[in-house]
Amino acid sequence: MNKYLLLLVGLLVYSSISTQSVIGGWESYHKSPDGIDLRSVVIFADGYQAIASFDAKTGKFISCNGGTWKLVGDVMTEKVEFDSKKPERVGEEVTFKIELSEDHLSIVGTDRKFDRMDDGTPGKLSGAWLMSGRIQDGEVQSRDTSGSRKTMKILSGTRFQWIAYNTETKQFNGTGGGNYTTIDGKYTENIEFFSRDDSRVGASLVFDYKLVDGKWHHSGLSSKGDPIYEIWSIREK
Repeated sequence: MNKYLLLLVGLLVYSSISTQSVIGGWESYHKSPDGIDLRSVVIFADGYQAIASFDAKTGKFISCNGGTWKLVGDVMTEKVEFDSKKPERVGEEVTFKIELSEDHLSIVGTDRKFDRMDDGTPGKLSGAWLMSGRIQDGEVQSRDTSGSRKTMKILSGTRFQWIAYNTETKQFNGTGGGNYTTIDGKYTENIEFFSRDDSRVGASLVFDYKLVDGKWHHSGLSSKGDPIYEIWSIREK
């Protein structure tokens, strides 16, 4: 194959990938080393991603990791911000090649293949958000989002996952996720995994939500039944 043909093939591969977007939710069904059926769900928002693995039948949490990402051609680079199983990886950059089509994503050189769940729609809260405040007793209590201690909620068009972690100490504090809807001012979470309490799997939580000056105001009852009013700010790249 001459150099001009090689160049043409390379341009065609790059063009095919660059016209597709990884933004959205993706899932993969696979088995653990001891034969347990697992489900892994990865959410790509603008600049940030998170992946969680859990028992496909019971929802028992297995692991999660995530952080920032960028895609140049077919090369994905991720910088780890949290890892529930290997916290020593926090701060590391990982680079690998992917194959991407409209409905499928695979990691070159591995057997990991993901099917698209959504493209960032139809939910109205797609993106990576940081907890930036609460309202208690009628007063706004702001929270610094620039520090190492973070509570992030990342959403595609149908999937959500929250993660509490510390990038300085590399400590992972908890996560949960599943599917969600935003209909008529109501934000509904259907929990499919919860690292702190497996008994919450299958529960549905309904909250009031509204966007005020670009911030997500979120109020209702927590998974423990306590009243909450949270304010979330979109995470800048």
